[in-house]
Parts: sequence; C-alpha cells; structure tokens
Amino acid sequence: MLIHPWDAPTDDAEWQEWLAAHDFGQLAVNGLPGEPPCVQPLHFAYDPARREAVTHLARPNPLWPALQERPTVLLSVVDDYTFIPGPWQAEEDGPPENGVPTSFYAAVQLICTAHVVDDPEAKAELLQRQTTHFQPEGGSAPVVAGQAPYGRMLSGIRGLRLEVLEVRAKFKYGGKRSESVQHRISDRLAERDGPGDAAARRHQQRRLAAGTTTARPANGSAARP
Repeated sequence: MLIHPWDAPTDDAEWQEWLAAHDFGQLAVNGLPGEPPCVQPLHFAYDPARREAVTHLARPNPLWPALQERPTVLLSVVDDYTFIPGPWQAEEDGPPENGVPTSFYAAVQLICTAHVVDDPEAKAELLQRQTTHFQPEGGSAPVVAGQAPYGRMLSGIRGLRLEVLEVRAKFKYGGKRSESVQHRISDRLAERDGPGDAAARRHQQRRLAAGTTTARPANGSAARP
C-alpha cells in the first residue's frame, strides 16, 4: 500500500482508535504451492496491549492448510470511503474540468504471524475475549470448555491468534491539497451527503484541524503494532 506523507497517521493513537471501531476485515493468506491466495472476510478483536488480533473460523474452512504452511498473513480493513469528483479538487487558479477525481478512504493493514488455537480451554478463552469486545453489555452465557451451552460447539471451530508484526495505516483525505480546496471538498461532501460522505468529511476536517498537510515529514508509512 502506497502511503504518502500527507496520508500517514499523525500518531499510533489515530489508527488504533479507528481500528477499535472497525473490527471487520479480510484476512489474506498465501496459497499452497500452485494454488491461488485465500481471502477470508471475518470479524476480529484487536488488542493493542497484547499486540494481537483474535478471531475464529469453522473447522472445515479450506484456509487452514495454507495458513499452517505459510503463517505470515495480512489482515486488511478499509472503510469510511467515498468518491471525490474531479471538479471538487481543481485548484483555485485552474478550470474545474481540470480537477483530478480521486477516492477518500481509511485503511489499516496488520501484517501478522498466525497461531492456530485448538486446545478447548484456550479456544474458550479466545471466544470469551471476542464476546466481551463485541457484546460488552453481556447477555450471553459464558464460554466454558465442556459446559453447556457452548462447550460442545468448540470442536467445530479453530481459534486464531494473529501476532502483529507491522502496521501500515493510511488516511487518504486530500491532505496534499491547499486548505482552500480542502474546505471546498468538505462543503461539497456536506451538500451531497451520500453514503460514506459524513464519515469521510469528519476525517478530513479532523486532519485539517490537526495540520496534516504536505509539509509533514515522511515518517508514518509503517507504524508500531
């Protein structure tokens, strides 16, 4: 993923806070020799303190042999995206039709080492962590190996711990444009108010207020996990 200096996160907190609220992505796994890569959509729970993401998949999933053969994987999350028409991006001293259309989006990629979890107690603990993340209000019985209602179901899944080795984060919201053009784009997003526009506008305004411009140093393409 190409990350220009003006699209890089301002600090680790920016991508970590975004990832905490965007917990559905695609897990990319290298295929076995002679086979194509595998891509699995999934929910996950990222834990910055442990520097890992946890998830689980059904035991019959065809991904397992490839994952165990080559455990280096990439978890990709993309959201808060929208299309920006060319005229919106035209510079003040040029004709609108010369503006270049683009996409606004946020993206985080976690490069990980995958660890398969098969022990029933360890799987129960992993599932309980996920339930706590997605259902903090509770309402479900605890997951305990060998106990109803979920204990017997554990044999039908395998847990997955994704040990994060590197993070690539990008917030592409027009940071290379002049402030006047960025304000124009923000106004147009508010007027259009289509799918994704409000979220993209919030990112753009937040980063504009933080001074995320072309003057920033090129030091944010890869972040600490």
